[in-house]
Amino acid sequence: MAMAVVGMLEATARAMVAPGKGILAIDETSGTCTKRFDELGIESTEHSRRDYREMLIITPGIAAYVSGAILVDETIRQRAAEGKPLVEVLNANDIIPGIKVDAGAKSMAGAPGETVTEGLDGLAGRLHEYQEIGARFTKWRAVFRIGRRMPSRRCVEANAHALARYAALAQDAGLVPIVEPEVLMDGDHDILRCQEVTEEVLHAVFGQLVTQGCLLEGMVLKPNMVISGSACPKQADAADIAELTLQTVRRCVPAAVPGIAFLSGGQTGEGACSNLSAMVSMGPLPWELTYSFGRALQYPALEIWGGDAANVPAAQSAFLHRTRMTSLARSGGYSPSLERVSA
Repeated sequence: MAMAVVGMLEATARAMVAPGKGILAIDETSGTCTKRFDELGIESTEHSRRDYREMLIITPGIAAYVSGAILVDETIRQRAAEGKPLVEVLNANDIIPGIKVDAGAKSMAGAPGETVTEGLDGLAGRLHEYQEIGARFTKWRAVFRIGRRMPSRRCVEANAHALARYAALAQDAGLVPIVEPEVLMDGDHDILRCQEVTEEVLHAVFGQLVTQGCLLEGMVLKPNMVISGSACPKQADAADIAELTLQTVRRCVPAAVPGIAFLSGGQTGEGACSNLSAMVSMGPLPWELTYSFGRALQYPALEIWGGDAANVPAAQSAFLHRTRMTSLARSGGYSPSLERVSA
């Protein structure tokens, strides 16, 4: 890899995890976005999805808290309501454009209940096209379910291999890869079981990243926090989540990685903020700890907007509040009491 490319990847990765900022995930597929819109009685069309995502990225003051935005294929090709490409709108607002490039998790042969993420076929060509459109980073998500005899070794290894091959291809195209291995919170497992599986997954992923020759300094890791299963009778508190999550990443994530951008994984915005803030407070750490949240940043803005242009200012105010709170968490200065004061 040419030194100029190495320097560009490293600089972009550092900018993505810049102090006080995190990454906005607005990369829901059309199907997922439609499902959320339907729940609120919003008609889901190419234009309504564009209007919603544009509303978020042009929120005044948002660049102070958001370093980058993950888009989907539909969005990265769209123009804003006034005709400017959305990629240019992001750049003008000092937000780095990124793109989700996987084709989704599909059922894995011989492993009932488990999935493997697809999308490697033709990926090199798509990456170069996205780079020409204006993307500067990419994302690929693999999911792991905890259950009876799950995840299996074959599921862990297959997804780790795919994540590493994707990351190598992305870097070859001059794009920073966000590597997202998500251990789902669905289930009745306790926090220690989540830690065990998360460590197994991260060890496999970094083993494959090294094997595939990936530049660790030119990537961002997007893992789950170590938390209790959503149906577990005993829910761990923020202090335990922070302690076990940091213990896990210290064991598994090389210091060369510039940043870890945690996903929210179905947590509320307030819960994800409390957990992230507790982690940061336990530093110093060898990496930047930040966020790459979807729903935890978007709600309640989506509910307030409701598809009505008249509600845009109120929805943007709610979105700005959530990003401000999450930025405080990313700096270790969040507490639930600030929700009421700031609002």
